[in-house]
Amino acid sequence: MTNPQTNPQSDPDSLVLRGGTVLTMDKTHTVLEGADVLVVGDSIAAIGVGLDVPAGTIEIDAGGGIVMPGMIDTHRHMWQTAMRGYGADWTLTQYFVWYYLEHGRKFRPQDVAAGNRLAALESLEAGVTTVVDWSHGLQTVEHAQAAADALQSVPGRYVLAYGNIQAGPWEWTADPAVRAFLERYRDGAGSLNGVRLAFDVTGDPAFPERPAFEVARELGLAVTTHAGVWGATGDDSIRQMYDGGYMQPETVYVHAASLSTDSYHRIAATGGSISVSTESEQSAGQGYPPTWQVRRHGIPVSLSMDTSVWWSGDLFSAMRTTLGADRSREHFEAHLKGETITHAGLRAEHVVDWATRGGARALGRDDLGSLEVGQKADVVLLKNDHSTVSFPVLNPYGHVAFQAQRDDVHTVVVNGALVKRDGRLVDVDLAAVRREIEATVEYLRSELGEPAWTAGMYPDQAAVERLENPYQYTDFKSETTTVAREEAFRAELEDRR
Repeated sequence: MTNPQTNPQSDPDSLVLRGGTVLTMDKTHTVLEGADVLVVGDSIAAIGVGLDVPAGTIEIDAGGGIVMPGMIDTHRHMWQTAMRGYGADWTLTQYFVWYYLEHGRKFRPQDVAAGNRLAALESLEAGVTTVVDWSHGLQTVEHAQAAADALQSVPGRYVLAYGNIQAGPWEWTADPAVRAFLERYRDGAGSLNGVRLAFDVTGDPAFPERPAFEVARELGLAVTTHAGVWGATGDDSIRQMYDGGYMQPETVYVHAASLSTDSYHRIAATGGSISVSTESEQSAGQGYPPTWQVRRHGIPVSLSMDTSVWWSGDLFSAMRTTLGADRSREHFEAHLKGETITHAGLRAEHVVDWATRGGARALGRDDLGSLEVGQKADVVLLKNDHSTVSFPVLNPYGHVAFQAQRDDVHTVVVNGALVKRDGRLVDVDLAAVRREIEATVEYLRSELGEPAWTAGMYPDQAAVERLENPYQYTDFKSETTTVAREEAFRAELEDRR
């Protein structure tokens, strides 16, 4: 492994993590025991055992811990973080009703900012150094500016995926003010690492989303879209994108949980990637987490947490639940045939890759997602001397995927800067962040009124009418998004009958 001669002169901008188990996540997934990672400036300068370092280098003892690349979340609705845990018992329909139909419009620019700021800090605390803010609550450019300002107020890397569920994508992308905002932040500024367009394709034969794709093409922006969401988007959406030439290698398909083989072929053939949000897909109802399909078709994968309205915003949970869902499916299919699985197809090493290199690949950032000399210094140390589950570390991939949690994130480095050390975020006024969030909660609670607030949080368990179309900017509805497509699932139902 790399161990070049380092400059012996004093360098106040350098730090070294000493003696850890280093998961480089390079192309061959090299693992180094008792190794050091030296950061100089914003980059990784050396990796090896017993490194010489410049005088004045900050030294962090990584002994007994795991050093890994900063994790990357490719789909999170950060603006919703003030509602943390509110929708714990929601279905996807109830989420759509609350945000798309009834209350999403109530969020003011300062509410978007409050959610973004808390989500950004929450991410860093959990070792997630890059997040795609799937921001579909940007009703006005003032909302967008508030979102961008909040992201820039927190260290880390954030990609603002601009969206607006309250208007058709062909409408808001035609707004000169929106285009000016996108052009202003296209190349990024500070911790805002560029912008994307975030919108869904309903499958309406008129394909009204086509102008939004043209804007993305004109401005050179990637598109991220909720694809294969049962009851909302389906194979017609994919086919329209493919026929229009809008499926590009940089396109990220979120969920992709209820698509046909034909759609997976189109995604694979055009080089796009899929952002799997297993906790979301398992609980809300977009479809079964598609990792078994994605692996079958060789489609690149990244992981995401979707929204804190239900789930925690850390990727440890994402890795854990993704392994569980994939293996459960594998066992289930085998048992249907009277067989058993003797070797797991999806390994812990694979999901650690998806949480790091996978996210970097999805964002076209070859300089992130691995610990190699010359890479940007986004580094995480997992170590907790006060935890009974921090030792022994025998299988480091298994330890990350199944044993580690947020409190085990000892140190986080972003672009060479320490943002978490000794288990605490650096230079963060958490009391001010709390006041900002509490003001948003108080405002929303007042706007809804106590009965509606309580009813939203504890939904009636009586039958709820199915929402055929969550997108209120169009009357289009399609039965093609509500059919069961999975052969194994249909076969299982037939067996039961």
